[in-house]
Amino acid sequence: MKRSQRLNVIVELNARNEQATLEALGSIQQQRQAAEVQLENLKVYRQDYEVKYQSIAKVGVNIKQLLEFKAFMGKLDLAIDEQKQIVLGVEKQLVSTREQWTQQHQKTESMQKVCTAAVKKELKEEDKREQNEQDDRASRMGRDSGIRSA
Repeated sequence: MKRSQRLNVIVELNARNEQATLEALGSIQQQRQAAEVQLENLKVYRQDYEVKYQSIAKVGVNIKQLLEFKAFMGKLDLAIDEQKQIVLGVEKQLVSTREQWTQQHQKTESMQKVCTAAVKKELKEEDKREQNEQDDRASRMGRDSGIRSA
């Protein structure tokens, strides 16, 4: 097996790894988007709930309703904080995977360059070998022709 063929196998493996990393990157981007949507939904729900409560509070509420409202708002605030942490975690994962993909992409490109150089070298060597064979044939034919004519 020629060197370029062996290198091509490595290039293909790197390209597959790069593609797998790219697919993981896409998946993580979808996770981030879903987490951000969930966070935004929680914020909107909290805001709507607070507006609704304030309109009810103008009419008057008892202490039990006030305590329930505060407890529920606390739970919403906690859920929002937890969702923010999820978004941050997914963002870190996204940055890490993007870096992995960049490294894998650079590695694949480097290996492709090495493979291309090996192919060029092999072609050059093959051309040189063929030229030498043609020169040898031509010199033999010249000698053979010289012997017959003598």
